[in-house]
Amino acid sequence: FDIYRKVPKDLTQPTTTGAVISICCVLFISFMIFNDLLAYIFIDVRSELFVDDPGREGKIDVSVNVSFPHLNCEYCHVADVGVDIQDENGRHEVGFVGKTDKVPLDSGVGCRFESSFEINKVPGNFHLSTHSAKSQPDTPDMRHIIHSIKFGDKILNDLKGSFDPLANKDTTGSETLATHEYILKIVPTVFESIGGQVTTAYQYTFGHREYITYHHSGRIIPAVWFKYELQPITVKLTESRQSFYMFLTSICAVVGGTFTVAGIIDSFVFTMSEMWKKHELGKLT
Repeated sequence: FDIYRKVPKDLTQPTTTGAVISICCVLFISFMIFNDLLAYIFIDVRSELFVDDPGREGKIDVSVNVSFPHLNCEYCHVADVGVDIQDENGRHEVGFVGKTDKVPLDSGVGCRFESSFEINKVPGNFHLSTHSAKSQPDTPDMRHIIHSIKFGDKILNDLKGSFDPLANKDTTGSETLATHEYILKIVPTVFESIGGQVTTAYQYTFGHREYITYHHSGRIIPAVWFKYELQPITVKLTESRQSFYMFLTSICAVVGGTFTVAGIIDSFVFTMSEMWKKHELGKLT
């Protein structure tokens, strides 16, 4: 019943070629096992596309963090610089200041504007301006540095993607009275961790332009506009890990396949060597 019968050592013949092939086999198997082990340990992120509307129905969380280094401090009060929100659902909110912090910069001129709010899942815009201020500055300067513009849940994992492409956008070298307009194309993104936790964030691309615009009063009142439009395609990113069964199968395939192929090579080399020896002795018929 023993299908693994052993050949006695005194009936086998070691060769230099066999030793070289054996060493190469061991090195190759070690290399392949190491790669399979890395593939088993590390987590892979699988991507797929489908048409869906993920996240909370009808709403998207937005977080804004922008510095205005040249805006006079007197206009950094809560009631002056704010977010104006408009969309195709008829929403028109001027001077939104809920969940908003305004921190004076270290130089004493300008401020850092941070705000969190919700937008509807329809095309629209929000813009940062002094439109709600009781008195407008004579020379409003909306040049800015964008630290972060994010949509949806915060993704803790270091994922590749365009979740905050406007980070570190610096327009301080542009025209003083220019209005800045960003066109955002937003793509819903669902991330499912290996533990089953689902996070809904939004990637986006942007285009930027700046221009001089006049208020109906005839004055130049610049602003920073973010005009957005959601795409119907959702990206789903799923963390996965190779199963232990597949890991064992791969190891067995590597070891068994390597020894089989090495045995064929060794047998072929040995046979050809013996034939050559017989040829030199004139015994090859």
